[in-house]
Amino acid sequence: MSYKSKNLRAFASSRETQKEEATPALVPKLRFPGFDKPWSNDPLAKTLKEHKIKNTAGRDVFSVSMEYGIVNQIALLGRSFAAADTSRYTIGRRFDVVYTKSPLKAFPFGIVKQCKFDGEVALSPLYGVLTPPNQHVGLMIEAYFESPNRSKDFLAPLCQKGAKNTLQITNTTFLSGRLPLPTQPAEQQKIAECLSSVDELMAAQARKVDALKTHKKGLMQQLFPREGETQPRLRFPEFQNAGEWEEVPLGKIAEIKLGKMLDKQKHTTGHLLPYLNNMSVRWNDVNTSDLPKMYFNDRELDRFGLEAGDVVVCEGGEPGRAAVWDGRLPDLKFQKAIHRVRFNVPFEPKILVLHLENLAGTDQFEMLFTGGGIKHLTGETFSRLKIPLIPHAEQQRIADCLTSLDDLITAHTQKLEALKTHKKGLMQQLFPSPEEQNTL
Repeated sequence: MSYKSKNLRAFASSRETQKEEATPALVPKLRFPGFDKPWSNDPLAKTLKEHKIKNTAGRDVFSVSMEYGIVNQIALLGRSFAAADTSRYTIGRRFDVVYTKSPLKAFPFGIVKQCKFDGEVALSPLYGVLTPPNQHVGLMIEAYFESPNRSKDFLAPLCQKGAKNTLQITNTTFLSGRLPLPTQPAEQQKIAECLSSVDELMAAQARKVDALKTHKKGLMQQLFPREGETQPRLRFPEFQNAGEWEEVPLGKIAEIKLGKMLDKQKHTTGHLLPYLNNMSVRWNDVNTSDLPKMYFNDRELDRFGLEAGDVVVCEGGEPGRAAVWDGRLPDLKFQKAIHRVRFNVPFEPKILVLHLENLAGTDQFEMLFTGGGIKHLTGETFSRLKIPLIPHAEQQRIADCLTSLDDLITAHTQKLEALKTHKKGLMQQLFPSPEEQNTL
């Protein structure tokens, strides 16, 4: 080899060394003590292996849910949607990672979940069923895809939209995406155990919330008469001998007003004010964190205004959903998707909300709505709704009891949301940032 060739090779080697030294190691911001090796940023194919074991033994069919994970289809959906012959379905085993390729609103490119049950189940042949080297890596991969932003960043470049907005992505393409992971099994285990402990706390808190909601539902069924009856099965002691309740049409004791038609394109003068739509109203709560605005003229200020004690009820979207407005925003208005109910007799507004909540899901509730696929609650139909005309003191007693239960549900729900926020922040610390990934 000539002297010149040796110099060129030495120079190239030196440049490569300098490049490696200049490239920062891929590591998260937060690490457990004793781990200092850089993470890998390899294609998932290096970690997950697809298996195509078919359901020849007729195992139960499971579905994949963002909220509940991989669970029995009948238990989740109420009935089976599987084909009559499930022999082509793929077997899912404990710790397998499943990619659904089914778009959801927050996850338009599908979701990724880990099997956490014992035994084997049948999964749709449309899913990608992939085996990790150990349970810890599988859990880390599931946790990575729990974030809508991380999921989108990973999947959007790999997916194509087909006819009728279907996702076009093969399992091989999914596995070609790069994902940062620790290379040391012990570090994988530490991170997975940390995330599992948070998941267990969240699951326990979610069970508390569900138990309280179930308790409230049962209590409402006792505190309000069943259809065709005039007395509830449970009354407070001081009202045991107060007699039967009378039912009256809502329109007889209250004014029902539909909100203003959206006209942003027509009017750009007047008072630019926030307004409620059906996304703002939840059961027993009004969300004012991000309200839209539109212009109202002087004549519309009172006409579409809200006062403390008004009941706001969804006309569309999820019709019938209701809450009492507490008056915290004096200039708040309401749009056509909302009915405002204002009582003209002494009546505790919370009772109307509780009555609607008690009816929710029943045939009597569904009969209130018009329309086929898109349901609406018209003012005419709503005004005919029979509501119990309870003695005012008894109204207040019922409202106070169930409001205290609502406050308890809210407090426990906030604890659950705090845990979710904690896990989200933890994930940002336990995984390298997207910016770090892109530099490699």
